[in-house]
Amino acid sequence: MIRIVTAGRMARLEQEAEQARDRARDVQAQADATWGNHVRELYAVTDRAERAEATTSEVGVLLAGAVAELSAAQQELLLKDIEIRRLREVLESGALVERTLTVLMHYGEPHTVYATREDALADTATHGVPAGTAWVPAGERPASASTWCVAAFIYDADCKGYRRALMPSPEPVGGAA
Repeated sequence: MIRIVTAGRMARLEQEAEQARDRARDVQAQADATWGNHVRELYAVTDRAERAEATTSEVGVLLAGAVAELSAAQQELLLKDIEIRRLREVLESGALVERTLTVLMHYGEPHTVYATREDALADTATHGVPAGTAWVPAGERPASASTWCVAAFIYDADCKGYRRALMPSPEPVGGAA
C-alpha cells in the first residue's frame, strides 16, 4: 500500500520528531543531574563512614587505655582494702600494746613515721644523710639541736596513744628534788 504524505503531514512529523528530541535531551539532562547528585551523596556517605571508622578506632584506643587505668586503680584499691583490713585486725587484737614506731625528725619536727628503726635508718639516705652515718643517742640534747634524729615511740594502752620510749629525766621544779 502506498501512502501519500502531504507537506503538512511531513512538517508535523518533523515537528513531533524535534519535540521528541527536545524531550529526550531534557530527560537525559535530568538523568545526568540525578546521577551527579547520587555520586556526590555516595562520596559524602563514604567520607562519613571513613571518618566514623577513624573515630571508632580512636575511641577504641581511648577505651582500652581507660580500661587499663581502671584495672590498675581497682588493683590498687584492692591492695589498700586488704591493708585496711589487716590494720583493723591489728587494732582490734590489741597487738599495739608494747609495739614501737620510729619517727624520723628533722630539726625536732616529725618528718616520717616508720614501723621499725631499721626502716627509718635505711630511708635516711633519700633525705641526704650519707649511708653508713653513725647514729648516736641524743642524750639530754633537745631534738631541735640535731639536723636529723630518730625517736622511738611505744603504744601506751593507758592513754590509748604513743609516748616516747626513752623519756628524758624530769628537771626538778624550782631546785626541789
